Amino acid sequence: MDGSNDGARGAAVTAREFGLKGPRGWAFRGVGVEAGPGSLIAIEGASGSGRTCLLLALTGRMRPTEGEATVGGFRLPKQLAAVRRISALGPVPGVTDLDPALTVAEQLHERALLERRFGGSLRTLLRPRAERAAEARLRIDTALAAAGLDTESLPKGRRTSVRDLERLEVLRLSVALALIGRPRLLAVDDVDLKLSDAERGEAWALLRSLTESGITVVAVCNEAPEDAIAVSTDRRNDDDKETADALAEAGRA
Repeated sequence: MDGSNDGARGAAVTAREFGLKGPRGWAFRGVGVEAGPGSLIAIEGASGSGRTCLLLALTGRMRPTEGEATVGGFRLPKQLAAVRRISALGPVPGVTDLDPALTVAEQLHERALLERRFGGSLRTLLRPRAERAAEARLRIDTALAAAGLDTESLPKGRRTSVRDLERLEVLRLSVALALIGRPRLLAVDDVDLKLSDAERGEAWALLRSLTESGITVVAVCNEAPEDAIAVSTDRRNDDDKETADALAEAGRA
């Protein structure tokens, strides 16, 4: 199964007895998921229970130890690279941290350049510079609109430094950066961390809007909303060092 015949933009996600074990024990184990394209999947559990490791495993950033899974028709762990190509990471602390010294415009421009260089086709790279610049602007503007980030409302517009953004604005910017690559699956860690009730509602509304556009969203949270497909990592990992080591390895990858 190569996933090439999946007509929907989103990626279906399935997993059975999915688990990941490291030198200090199991990060998560026995996970099952069944979700169609354009689903909102919420990974809930206590901090240290392997939630982020599961998120990274389902996006091809970490190699599972047991069980099987498919994402967009690609099999894990055999087709990790293929799953990485159709998925993108939004905010994942320790892996996709934004540079606080950069402005919003610089973050967006940098991501668009990286996407063009590593995610674009040879035909795209050979286009005239003006066409490439126009395509980059279109991708950025489309991603910002989908993430609901109005840069004109920021203190200095797109020249606002990342360090000056509010928590919800950082979330929206991180999502926009991920959407520049036009992924079929988007992963978001700690979606409800340090947000007020109202902000939490806005964050979930954003993720729902992305699923309505066809993107499959996998989000880590403390408590899953009622309309999400909930996946629990209720077996707490007693050694948080295991998770920290795993995240460091994913960040290097």
